[in-house]
Amino acid sequence: MSRVTDIRYVGYGVAEFDAEKAFYTDVWGLDPVGETEDMAWFKAAGDDEHHVVQLRKAEANRIDVIALSADTRADVDALFAKVEAAGCRVVHAPRDLTSPGGGYGFRFFSPDGLEFEVSSDVATGAARELARWEGLPVKISHIVLHSPKHQDMVKFFTDVLGFKISDWLGDFMCFLRCSSAHHRIAILPGPACLNHVAYDMLSVDDMMRGAHRLKLKGIDIGWGPGRHTAGNNTFSYFVTPGGFVTEYTSELEEVDFDAHEYKVHVPAPLVMDQWGIGTGGPQTLPHPAPNPGLFEAAAA
Repeated sequence: MSRVTDIRYVGYGVAEFDAEKAFYTDVWGLDPVGETEDMAWFKAAGDDEHHVVQLRKAEANRIDVIALSADTRADVDALFAKVEAAGCRVVHAPRDLTSPGGGYGFRFFSPDGLEFEVSSDVATGAARELARWEGLPVKISHIVLHSPKHQDMVKFFTDVLGFKISDWLGDFMCFLRCSSAHHRIAILPGPACLNHVAYDMLSVDDMMRGAHRLKLKGIDIGWGPGRHTAGNNTFSYFVTPGGFVTEYTSELEEVDFDAHEYKVHVPAPLVMDQWGIGTGGPQTLPHPAPNPGLFEAAAA
């Protein structure tokens, strides 16, 4: 069955273009791979995905697009048919893409109004084997979204895009997989918007070394360090100059994509953070607000 298989990149519209560019290169640890007067692209050194962040100079901070991968052009076409049949508004049908890395894909709005892209055949970039203690992101690990109808959004990701449920936290947070990684997408109640984007680190030591680099740059941990229960991954959350939440994570659980059966975890302090020693918490991070420009297409 055709399905989404991974995350490619997240595209942001940012009012403070230069500050956000500097954050991703000088602070977060990504490599620039292209720039125009009002766009910039950045890749993670540890993976061959062409880029993981796209920035666009904008009047207001917003999520422009969340790009997902499919294995083949035939899978892209099949997923497009399913998205259309689900009644989603289409930005453009499958076509050759002109963004850096090229490829073949389509764009659409989720039922909540966030813009998504599904693509295949995107050119790869250079990847290198990271060394322990470098403290650099390997790749995007997962994305957490808010939805005003989060149960319906879970069904959209499973029935239309081919994800499977890995775990629930109570009845309000669902962790969804599209590979052996425990989750690539998670969904929470709330206004249609991004909660955060997480990046895999080589080890817990690299997560901590990365946090040290941010501290030296004047950016403190918003929540962490800690270890979640669902996915068993470590975490440290930070906030970019534009107010977007980013996470360093490591040791995310690997599961059998087909056979893994989900559990429902009862929310509790030592479920949210098994270590229980971190500073801050979700309440100290930016509160969710509707993404500006819902159902408004960004630059493709």
